[in-house]
Amino acid sequence: MEQTPKAAGNKKKKSYPTVGFGVPVGLAPHHFVVSIPRGSRQEVRITEDLGMHAQGGDSQVLDRAVIARSVWTEISGPVMKLFNQRLKAHNLASGRWKSGDNPVDRLLGKELCILVWALEEVSHAKIGMALRNWMALRPEERWWLFGMTAAATGAPEDKGRGWRAALGYALGDTPEKVIRRPRSSNGQKDKPLKDKKQEMPMLKYVLDNNHENQ
Repeated sequence: MEQTPKAAGNKKKKSYPTVGFGVPVGLAPHHFVVSIPRGSRQEVRITEDLGMHAQGGDSQVLDRAVIARSVWTEISGPVMKLFNQRLKAHNLASGRWKSGDNPVDRLLGKELCILVWALEEVSHAKIGMALRNWMALRPEERWWLFGMTAAATGAPEDKGRGWRAALGYALGDTPEKVIRRPRSSNGQKDKPLKDKKQEMPMLKYVLDNNHENQ
């Protein structure tokens, strides 16, 4: 569609050219790469590219996660939508998943790893729940979780261990829908209160208190 001179002049210029999801063109910054095979059943791989050294030369790469294609198919759309909203807020071009290597901004890549790690051993029935809980976290909370998880269990072979296992329980477990009252001293139990909204898992409470104490 052609724009009138006035409309074209009012259009905001992008902050800087990017490839994929927010990675600057012409540079070799620290970023993540999501590798999507052409085949419909092959696994999707996520690697962390640490960028070029100050002296030049090849960048260093860390393998971070491998996710089943069926799981990726369910989360890729919502994740792309969320990432593009964040990029738009910073006046950057939106991205789209494609076959091959997809560059992803360093911070967005950390957030994606948290979701993928949480889904490694979660049943397909709980993928939607884990996705909603992940989206409800603040970006800063996802970055903090990545730092804690990657420090000890940040490789693909660490699936089901330590923080990786905790993420699955925290994001993929069904939230408690009933608030229980304490029983009276005479031994009688009061009826439970029905909660009108679902609460986030205990992880949300822990993180909020962690921020307050810092």
